[in-house]
Amino acid sequence: MTAAHTDPASRTGVPRVRPARLSDDAPLGELDRAAWSPLHAVTPRPVPPYGPFFDEAHRPEDVLVAEDADGTVLGYIRLVAPTPLACNRHVRQIQGLAVGAAARGRGVGRALLRAACDDAVRQGAVRITLRVLGHNTPARALYASEGFAVEGVLPGEFHLDGRFVDDVLMGRSLPR
Repeated sequence: MTAAHTDPASRTGVPRVRPARLSDDAPLGELDRAAWSPLHAVTPRPVPPYGPFFDEAHRPEDVLVAEDADGTVLGYIRLVAPTPLACNRHVRQIQGLAVGAAARGRGVGRALLRAACDDAVRQGAVRITLRVLGHNTPARALYASEGFAVEGVLPGEFHLDGRFVDDVLMGRSLPR
């Protein structure tokens, strides 16, 4: 990830987005656990003892963090190569987006999404993709408003909270 992507909150009201640091592990872990919901999670609700947020598969360099002017972590987005294949290196995939409850409705998710797209372009990507649960209407609306289109649906891919839920594949082209 690269340097900060948006103006500091103190100047524009938009949260500052910056690359994650290893020191963000604890606040990101707390935010991730607090934001857990069957609306977007396919994994069980986290229970103690909690593991670290960052590990070999989830590295700080793959995460952008949104923060308030006082440095409070508001949310994050994880951007990775979807596969290790050379023929797929032109694509980046969002594999996690979370915004703390108190920060919702303030443009944090949109700022993170835009910063991830900008970062993907800087990494040489020409496409960006993501997966979202079919019943996650707020996330799907956000993605659509930022130019993502549904590119596929895996009907009933997950059984969550007593019902079958679609896995929706979305993507968009990035400027060259």
